[in-house]
Amino acid sequence: MRKLNTLTLVSVLALAACGGGSSDGDNNTPIDPPPPNLTRCEQQTQLTVISTSSALEFVTETSYNANQSAAIVARIAGSDSTGLAFEWGQTAGQSLILKSVKSPILAFQFADAGDYSFSVNVSGNGMSFNETINISVSAMTTAQFNVRSDQQVVEGNDVSFRVDRVGVNADEIPSALSWCIAFGPELNIDISNIERPQFKAPAVNSDTIAILRATGSVDGETVIDEVLTLITNESAISSPYFDEPVARTFAYRENSSYKSALNSCVYSNQLLSPCTIEQLPLLGQTLSLSEKEKIMDRVLVSHQWMGENFGTFLDKMDPDSDFAQLLQSVTAIVISYDIRPSFYWVVTGAIYLDPTDLWLLAEERDVINEAADFRSAFGNQLGFIMPWRYVKDNAYVSYSSPRELRTDRAMTLMAPDLSSLLFHELAHANDFFPSSIYHTIPVDDQTLLDHYNRRTSAGELISDRVTTLYPLLSDEMYSLADVSFRGETATAAQQAYLPRDITGFLSDDNATDYYAYSTKREDTAMLFEEAMMSYRFGIMRDVGITDNPDNATAASITVDWGQRGRIGEKSPGSTVPQRAAFVINQILPALDGAELIGNLPSPIQMNQGQSWLDNLTISPQLSQTPQKINASPSASTKQFIPELRISGDRHKMN
Repeated sequence: MRKLNTLTLVSVLALAACGGGSSDGDNNTPIDPPPPNLTRCEQQTQLTVISTSSALEFVTETSYNANQSAAIVARIAGSDSTGLAFEWGQTAGQSLILKSVKSPILAFQFADAGDYSFSVNVSGNGMSFNETINISVSAMTTAQFNVRSDQQVVEGNDVSFRVDRVGVNADEIPSALSWCIAFGPELNIDISNIERPQFKAPAVNSDTIAILRATGSVDGETVIDEVLTLITNESAISSPYFDEPVARTFAYRENSSYKSALNSCVYSNQLLSPCTIEQLPLLGQTLSLSEKEKIMDRVLVSHQWMGENFGTFLDKMDPDSDFAQLLQSVTAIVISYDIRPSFYWVVTGAIYLDPTDLWLLAEERDVINEAADFRSAFGNQLGFIMPWRYVKDNAYVSYSSPRELRTDRAMTLMAPDLSSLLFHELAHANDFFPSSIYHTIPVDDQTLLDHYNRRTSAGELISDRVTTLYPLLSDEMYSLADVSFRGETATAAQQAYLPRDITGFLSDDNATDYYAYSTKREDTAMLFEEAMMSYRFGIMRDVGITDNPDNATAASITVDWGQRGRIGEKSPGSTVPQRAAFVINQILPALDGAELIGNLPSPIQMNQGQSWLDNLTISPQLSQTPQKINASPSASTKQFIPELRISGDRHKMN
């Protein structure tokens, strides 16, 4: 027997938005946001609480309509969700796409009108409950309008939403679009992009619901939709390593023997010191390459689909087992909606992946936060930029529709970006802990950081040896890299540099990319990434030096110098071949680095004075290299020109 209670603003989920969770120390992040800047809606939203025979209860919307985004919250009466595990499933009604099945909030879009049922199992903190909720869905009677996506977020973390575009081609923003707070605490919301509001979740004393309402007009008809955020109360941050809020994550495989270590060692605001190798060894210390499937025992995710897609990629898109081999040098793979940019970190031995390179369905992409990379404004004072892209057959291989146009994509279209990312991040892991030293690292109470410190002090890392044998020579590029990648203030001389000055600094040196000057670790990773993309897939990397106009696009920037496939450089005096061959021999010793590099195509020079976009078609003929990754969209797939990419934009420095 279920009892219905209608709740108003002041009576649901303890709406206090001050304080800092459960502690009050100086390290009590998250910090309260600036003063609120968004008004409250004149009429506040009401929610419904549905009781069950157990302590589990559901918080629902007052009504649900077909083709409308929606949500249900499960909670234990009088308790926060900390320490609880959730498992949702659909038990009746037309099958829906569910992508938040491990969250206290189930987000979805109903298909047709009718009756639907969902079950949820909630366990933890000595409790276990399983309950079912029935939902009756009405037919849609107004113009369709959706805001995505309902979600759970920890206090202090970034939140973003996005309005679906409308119209015949789904390419129009509803007119007169506006926002107000329909439920919950005051929020400081950035609506500079009116179709994509963003904010930092405020500190809360208990799990708290916040609802935003969007109002607009479609074909003269007023449309309204609301989007719900469950802001969860978290333990005070005590970690000196993860000292800003991180998303809730869980082991992708419930039965993994490393579940506990994954939860505590690689992405936790409670990590006080690096875990020992005994707690979480390198994969290569416990697995053979033939046990590729067991890699998934080391995956930690914020959403189940992230692990599913990563596992499918390893199974279907790694025919030479490159990634399976390279992953032997990590302890774990972390994939979470709040990771941006991707990185490898020796303190934990894990790689951290931005799921932007993993989504296949629009519903998966909906949950990925759109907060900007913290480095996005670095280098704005400089008079040049250095764009890059991967190409094959005179076409971009990066396929990603603009975020405002919701669409699915095939794994073959996702694979090139993910492959280049993995080659780069795993090059770092293998630089620090190559397969040749697994046997020298005992599985004991030492940490990987201990071994890294010893190796780097002795100059034993691959990147140390590359720099000693084949150093980069441009002091100017090293200094400029501090501005572009570390946020240093540009000097007057640096601000005065023109693109032709940068061409003089870089073109005669032996780096394949500007990012190589950020650290010697990144230099090594860039060499490996570009070489492997060309060797395995016939995909070549473009790098250029251009001007830096306001609102730069591929069509508006002008190339002063650029090359396609610089990794294949063979000119006299260049050490690019030796540098790249050395890195490959050390990271993947089964390959012959010198032969591999020697067989790569020679670089193609870009046309000075033409735009970056016009320089896309500089290859004289279509590549004949067999494609193990089908990097070109099918004829039926609309191809979008990807956003302009600037050197170093996908990775956090090592």
